[in-house]
Amino acid sequence: MQCPNCRHPESHVLESRPADLGRSVRRRRECLGCHERFTTYERVEVIPLTVVKRDGRRESFNQGKMFHGLSQACEKTTVTPEQVRLIVEEVESFLQQRNYREITSKELGELVLARLGQLSEVAYIRFASVYGQFASVDDFSAILRLLEKRGEQPLRLRSNLSTPGP
Repeated sequence: MQCPNCRHPESHVLESRPADLGRSVRRRRECLGCHERFTTYERVEVIPLTVVKRDGRRESFNQGKMFHGLSQACEKTTVTPEQVRLIVEEVESFLQQRNYREITSKELGELVLARLGQLSEVAYIRFASVYGQFASVDDFSAILRLLEKRGEQPLRLRSNLSTPGP
């Protein structure tokens, strides 16, 4: 680290501690040339992520948009807002760790579905119907078969209608 006083290229770290709610590290340093003390901050560089839409448009990844979509899919299910927030953070963290710069909306939806499927089948189907642009009942049947193939308990549709006897 170059000294801001004499421009000497080397310094010694005297003390390090978390800063900015743990998002950066504050270091107290001493120049090996002039012995002047100074403070530096280290932060993780976040790579901006772009989502490529079905029609080819590109837009910046938006945590709020993902949270809103997931919240709607999880409405009136056992999935809590805290769990939704954790899914959003986990997906974003996954993408940052792998240095993704672009991701298709399809790939992003699949990442979300992989995590959502562990929490609620109802929320999974709701999210899949929007993200997958379901157009018919056949699309819903296909996703139900997929859930059954994954080795989960078969989905049982309950009906309030009584079936007529023979």
